[in-house]
Amino acid sequence: MRTAIYPGSFDPLTNGHLDVVQRAAKLFDRVIVAVAKNEGKHPLFTLNERLALVKNAVRHLPNVEADTFDGLLVEYVVEKKAQAILRGLRAVSDFEFEFQLALMNRKLNENVETIFMMPKDTYTFLSSRIVKEIARLGGDVNPFVPAHVQAALQKKLKPSRRPAARN
Repeated sequence: MRTAIYPGSFDPLTNGHLDVVQRAAKLFDRVIVAVAKNEGKHPLFTLNERLALVKNAVRHLPNVEADTFDGLLVEYVVEKKAQAILRGLRAVSDFEFEFQLALMNRKLNENVETIFMMPKDTYTFLSSRIVKEIARLGGDVNPFVPAHVQAALQKKLKPSRRPAARN
């Protein structure tokens, strides 16, 4: 069984992430979307919230599952008996960082391959950070995330009601 791990913080999951997952599901027998603990990033959503959002988004894909991991990715890949790590590339700037990670993972375990996938061109500008910023400022993130993620963002980022400034 060909298994691929698609790791990330997914804070929150975007349509760009989903695009990569859906295309990977056609190439691999099993895809695990692995939500990283990584508290160093100070995520908006808790690990369990991010896992629930991912599970909801991939439930229609029979060969895709969601899980969490903490620690070295290559160890998680071995534990899950996977053959590849999937990484999304949006732009050249992503490539440099991802290339370094791929080389380091190969150094740690030469049996684990890294496969880079590009999302549809309509998602190349999209990042979780940008989505959170738009949502924080009260913008519409509907085109960028699944409906349940948009609802979770709205609930999490309820705008504080400040009185209007007086002249």
